[in-house]
Amino acid sequence: QLMESGGGSVQAGGSLRLSCAVYRYPYRGRCMAWFRQPPGKEREMVATIGGDGTTTYADSVRGRFTISRDNSKNNLYLQMNNLQAEDTAMYYCATDPGLFCDEGYRFGDAIEGDFGYWGQGTQVTVSS
Repeated sequence: QLMESGGGSVQAGGSLRLSCAVYRYPYRGRCMAWFRQPPGKEREMVATIGGDGTTTYADSVRGRFTISRDNSKNNLYLQMNNLQAEDTAMYYCATDPGLFCDEGYRFGDAIEGDFGYWGQGTQVTVSS
């Protein structure tokens, strides 16, 4: 079970930190990811992190967003800086017990359909 928190409304240039708590799931070592779905658009992958700490990012967020995980707390995070209006979306965390994205993994190697476990989402709204 995954549960996101930390969404909200901010002005352009602001920051937010999203959290995803993982319950009753073999968290360790598995690939964890953040996705987002802007209004009226399809859901898209934002970032991934492997059990070994390998991270990958969508081009649109690289340099502004940072994905991290705390294995001691079974938590996933997404630090979002310099937010822009186009970052407005529902943000989801996702994982799958059979999915790994460690060293050598490239962004996009796994697709949305490979992730079988999802949170309910948290809304991020950025006003310009």
